[in-house]
Amino acid sequence: MEIIFLIGRVIFGGYWLMSGFNHFRMKKMLEGYTASKGIPSPSFMVMFSGFWLLIIGFALVLGIYTDIALLMLAAFLIAVSVFMHDFWKVSDPNTKMMEMIHFMKNMALLGATLIMYMIPVPWPYSVWL
Repeated sequence: MEIIFLIGRVIFGGYWLMSGFNHFRMKKMLEGYTASKGIPSPSFMVMFSGFWLLIIGFALVLGIYTDIALLMLAAFLIAVSVFMHDFWKVSDPNTKMMEMIHFMKNMALLGATLIMYMIPVPWPYSVWL
């Protein structure tokens, strides 16, 4: 069962690593979207959140500082859901539906993140510095 947990951990952490890398790869597009949501300093916020996600992803994949990484992830998901996927403010039905889908996906990921707090540390196959 520990190997299954490791595979799941790598997939889950890898998702956040890819999200972080995409913040740099698609910086201009994300800056425009961030600006359209009225977020101050969109360029800085895209870079900051990209680094934030990379830290979370590496910590989860390696199984290090998982309590801190999960707290960082919960904070990220709450902030992004409320400020970036505010479907309740959108009037266009198609855009509203897409924002609602992203919001609900983030709530499911937040639930999974909170559940992970129940996993005893150190996690199996963790890398300890």
